[in-house]
Amino acid sequence: MDLTTTYLGMTLRSPIVVGASPLSERIEKIKRAEAAGAAAVVLYSLFEEQLHYEPRVMRRVTDDTYKASEVSRYFPRQSEYHLAAEAYLEHIYGAKQAVSIPLIASLNCTSSGSWTEYAKQIEQAGADALELNIYYIPTDPYLSGAQVERTYIEIVEEVRSAVTIPMAVKLGPYFSNVANIAWKLETAGADGLVLFNRFYQPDIDPEEMEVKPHILLSTPQAMRLPLRWIAILYGRIHADLAASGGIHEARDIVKMLMAGASVTMLCSALLRRGINYVSYLETELTRWLEEHKYGSVNEIQGLMCQERYEDPTAFERAHYIRTLQSYEQPVNSL
Repeated sequence: MDLTTTYLGMTLRSPIVVGASPLSERIEKIKRAEAAGAAAVVLYSLFEEQLHYEPRVMRRVTDDTYKASEVSRYFPRQSEYHLAAEAYLEHIYGAKQAVSIPLIASLNCTSSGSWTEYAKQIEQAGADALELNIYYIPTDPYLSGAQVERTYIEIVEEVRSAVTIPMAVKLGPYFSNVANIAWKLETAGADGLVLFNRFYQPDIDPEEMEVKPHILLSTPQAMRLPLRWIAILYGRIHADLAASGGIHEARDIVKMLMAGASVTMLCSALLRRGINYVSYLETELTRWLEEHKYGSVNEIQGLMCQERYEDPTAFERAHYIRTLQSYEQPVNSL
């Protein structure tokens, strides 16, 4: 069975990629991912803030003895950063010596600026590609949607001018026209799009009156959103599409491939079940393809995309109506 696929110009052994997560914070973990059959690994993100703030400033802001400002609680302590800026480069270099699968570095950013120069160093350290995780939540009511989109485009343009390695953009779904921003990002230099970024929702402790971080791993239901947009975008833009969110079973991988994804990025499923779950998924994916008489992954890519519909907007509307009309209330629920 031929499971090979192409993503960001790289030929991968399968569409199963380890997404950015703590699973890549140590080289030993990356080696285990390769042994389990992972086609590539996206490294844990390096945050823009780690490059903007001088160490002495970060120490002052995060020091327990520095109580003059409430802002201190919003910055991670220096010890809580998984990989500091310099160590991140060393991590890339060391991992490249230890494994043969592609390594995709990840930069978590919110703005354009001089920090993009660091992307050059990431390329020099040996990263095969770069994923820009643009985690930006605008809160200014006077900031227009067009201005927000311009920020995304400027980031991509600046990084594209700094590096020659392939670059993907991981973005959220909260745009007035996802298809338009996808096209704009491709035009700005993105070789691929990762759909979608998860914006973690905070919780409130009413007794302590504090905002508490609360990470919830994804559930299978989360895959519906990227599934829809990958199916809409496939064939309408040239950038490769990577599916992220809610992928837990081999059947989920099949669905994403049929929608048009080149690869599927797993995180929550591996955190729950361990890295060896990659091997199980590959076996199950192979079994499904064989049972349905397919000889390769490429044969099913895009089979269920919306490129074949002359008017995808009308299709989405019709599907919406059909979905609502298909619901049947249980007889005993009244």
